[in-house]
Amino acid sequence: MSEQVLMDLLEAIALFFLNPVWLVAIVAAVGLGYFRVKRERRSFLVRLHPGLTEMKRVLAESWLPALIVSVLIAGIGLSVDVGWIALFSAVAILSMISFYYLAASPIYFAAIAFFGLYALQQWIPGTDALAYRGWSLGDVDLFGDMALTVPVIAGLLLIVEGFLVRRHTAAYASPFLTKTNRGLRAAAFKSKRLWLLPIVLIVPGEFLSAFAPYWPQFTIGATVFSFLPVPIIIGFSQVARASFPDVLFPKIGQAITVVGVVVVLVGAFAWWMPILGWAALIIGVAGRVMLSIIVALRERKGGFAAAPQSTGVIIAGILPDSPGEKLGLVPGECIRKVNGIQVSNEKELYDAIQVNAAHCRLQVIGRDGEVRLMQQVLYRHDHHRLGLLVVR
Repeated sequence: MSEQVLMDLLEAIALFFLNPVWLVAIVAAVGLGYFRVKRERRSFLVRLHPGLTEMKRVLAESWLPALIVSVLIAGIGLSVDVGWIALFSAVAILSMISFYYLAASPIYFAAIAFFGLYALQQWIPGTDALAYRGWSLGDVDLFGDMALTVPVIAGLLLIVEGFLVRRHTAAYASPFLTKTNRGLRAAAFKSKRLWLLPIVLIVPGEFLSAFAPYWPQFTIGATVFSFLPVPIIIGFSQVARASFPDVLFPKIGQAITVVGVVVVLVGAFAWWMPILGWAALIIGVAGRVMLSIIVALRERKGGFAAAPQSTGVIIAGILPDSPGEKLGLVPGECIRKVNGIQVSNEKELYDAIQVNAAHCRLQVIGRDGEVRLMQQVLYRHDHHRLGLLVVR
């Protein structure tokens, strides 16, 4: 008996890692890094971060929020139908394959899966005919527990999305050069991220026992429940050009968090009025869409924050562990003088650095317009251009 239980546990873990969502997420994260590196090399002839950065961080930044959400779901007792999980995962896979991560928020997946089940119930005659190993479409009650649990879980995932966007997007924003309306070249910043959350969901019924007879179950009243580990993805894509990423992206994250809190609060009232659960999902989708539209319009209407100036060289990015990073330089600042020599383009910047190969003195105009004098000792292994990517 104990050996069979162990085999069932190992099988469940194997099924989690062989889940199509998990596999597609890993491939998609590798693809994100590949296309980012190509874009950066096209603009600056060098990449900012290694190509596997997105893949390495797909789980490293999200496992703790996933654990917290799983504990909350288990503690509150939020159960979801396995059919909803299947539709949720299918929509997530389609989103990853399309690489259109502007629409990869979990609120979209949750709402599409929820209303998709309702549409199937309305359009398929004889819903009991759509059944598989004990699961039946006709048994899904979208005006019962699902009206409460799905919006609350979707709201929690939105809060996690806001946290991840606020904490982990600005640092890995990728600069690239683009033309302004006047034909000049300016820098914009693109963040395209993918996170994978191993969430443990509660599934009612004996569906899992058909695959793993000894999978742990618990009973409340007359209903049997099981814990099911499910990989859930969160995607984010945004271009910052009128604002700097370290200013814009945290604000977007805060706004997403607010939308998530509203969805959770409205969804909680579905305990008394199930229709409010439906309203919570609609509010979440509408709020997330409006946020994306508002940010896009503001960024397109405004000028470029990292635009070229008549004197000086504008910083577009700084290579990690370079002298430029040690100096505390940030994108958008303007280097006016290097070693006492005024510079106005990339070649003059490079030539001025070579004047003193052991020490570098900079006159920098900060984003706030304040003049700063900076200096850094240079070593033989240091980047020959201070590790700076500049607007050229």
